Amino acid sequence: MELVFTDKATEMLVSVALFIEEKWNLKEAEKFLLKAYQTFDLLLEHPHIFKASTLDPKIRIGIIAKQCSFFYEIREKEIVILFLWDNRQDPIL
Repeated sequence: MELVFTDKATEMLVSVALFIEEKWNLKEAEKFLLKAYQTFDLLLEHPHIFKASTLDPKIRIGIIAKQCSFFYEIREKEIVILFLWDNRQDPIL
């Protein structure tokens, strides 16, 4: 199985890392990215590890950190990271 990022997911991952670097420092941004990629590696091993969305059971919601989640879809030969979500925002309805 392959992990694929949408353009939006890539953009948001970079944006969150840059925000962390500006607010704290480069080391914290690197720690966030390391945790993100460790989570994505775990996802490749166990695609159903995270819960399904209540809005669409085909979409699942993973957690990178308390403040950051990601939405993904399991397809036949790939897992697609659709986008990241800042959990401090209003929830998606």
